[in-house]
Amino acid sequence: MYCVEVRDRIMIAHSLPDPFFGPAQGLHGATFVVDVAFFREDLTDKNVVVDIGAALDVLRTTLKPLAYQNLDTLPDFAGRLTTTEFLARYIFDTVAKAARSGALGEDRRGLSKIRVTLHETDLARASYEGSPG
Repeated sequence: MYCVEVRDRIMIAHSLPDPFFGPAQGLHGATFVVDVAFFREDLTDKNVVVDIGAALDVLRTTLKPLAYQNLDTLPDFAGRLTTTEFLARYIFDTVAKAARSGALGEDRRGLSKIRVTLHETDLARASYEGSPG
């Protein structure tokens, strides 16, 4: 299985208003390093998994509406616990939708899996992976 991975980062603010989250219940900031990996069984006729530039553009476009935002105030997240795991799935869904709509060009055909990993710190990360659909 071949894989190409791209990276970006976002700074956000949010709260996790449930006693389960202890001190993270209150409003706090987070900086996430975000990796998106694209997988395929065989390379394209250009010997790539996807165009890295297109993959970087998709990731940048996906993260832009979240950057420097308080997630508690965004309609997409109203009433949701915006955990690292939840955000990994949200970013996955957005990247997969962009791939299906052609943002990766013809390279999207043949993708078998996409994995999104959010690095919360150098000690903790969360991922979501699945078929791009």
